[in-house]
Amino acid sequence: MNTTVDYFNVGELFGEEYLLIRDTIRDFVRAEILPTIDQKAQRHEEIPDLMKKLGQIGALGPFVSSAYGGAGLDYMAYGVIMQELEAGDSAIRSAASVQSSLVMYPIYTFGSEEQKNKYLPMLASGDCIGAFGLTEPNHGSDPSNMETRLVKDGEGYRLNGAKTWITNAPICDLAVVWAKDEEGKVRGVIIERTDVGFSTPEIKDKWSLRASRTGELVFDSIYIPSERLLPDVSSMRGPLSCLNSARYGISWGVIGAAIDCYQVALQYASERTQFGKPIAAYQLQQKKLAEMITEITKAQLLSWRLGVLKNENRATPQQISMAKRNNVHMALQVARESRQILGAMGIVGDYPIMRHMMNLESVITYEGTHDVHLLITGQDITGISGF
Repeated sequence: MNTTVDYFNVGELFGEEYLLIRDTIRDFVRAEILPTIDQKAQRHEEIPDLMKKLGQIGALGPFVSSAYGGAGLDYMAYGVIMQELEAGDSAIRSAASVQSSLVMYPIYTFGSEEQKNKYLPMLASGDCIGAFGLTEPNHGSDPSNMETRLVKDGEGYRLNGAKTWITNAPICDLAVVWAKDEEGKVRGVIIERTDVGFSTPEIKDKWSLRASRTGELVFDSIYIPSERLLPDVSSMRGPLSCLNSARYGISWGVIGAAIDCYQVALQYASERTQFGKPIAAYQLQQKKLAEMITEITKAQLLSWRLGVLKNENRATPQQISMAKRNNVHMALQVARESRQILGAMGIVGDYPIMRHMMNLESVITYEGTHDVHLLITGQDITGISGF
């Protein structure tokens, strides 16, 4: 039995440093995540002290300079980290992705020196949990029409509005929030948990990403000191650049979920006997397994190349959209086919497949839906907007 999930020797394209990072995160997932993740997902509970544990292994803002508490790594390393975390669970990768790409990235990229020095080290260590506020109850795929408003008030600003479907909202210590000012410009502000008028009601009874907490960010005339306004951005370029960083990480992360499903299905098919031989001996099961490893391999090569372009600052938003859309769809199909191979056993908590499948149903929607990413590619190749 060939159990490799590196069918085209993609690992040879990485240096020793990346393989060491991969193995470090893989060992962390095996020790800290896998023993309890199925129970946590079943009970709708998060992993205790997850952010601090992720901070200890350098998984939070790894691309942020060490001068601000980050690991000072590149985007290829970030991708490898996301892949190994999502092999454990999409909620784990999502927590690290939000902290890194949606909270630390905008502060690192658009923030003042004072903001970087104050917030980034404690976000990198996991001592502070961040959230990202863009999606609103009435505006998901069209964030440019956001209703959250930022109005000048003396030396500062007043913030009113609400954001929804926010990872870590109920437990966040701070949030990077995007709102329109009086001139209609999109501005980023940093909200702190202690701000008067700030509340974070939780969204309950999710069938997906059950090992993380999701909620709303509600702003009732919150006063924002001017020093908490991100100074270097005043357009949709701000939040969209954050999403590009997160989507890049997702394109890598979901490969980990797909690999975990594939390995479980391959092992089960080799051990499960029906009609006198392992079900792996039957053509239809071999077809499923062969197609899975083929699609995983294609996704690995796609994300590796995207990582090269990202490190060279040449990756376009359209390329990132294509990789995110393709790889999430691939992972979801692998999860569904793996569940078929396991039959009824595929739905029980003894195996991770149904958990991955439910998680991926969220991943295929957030950070840009499956259909929206298709339209981004369509617009790029035709020059005509289909929105």
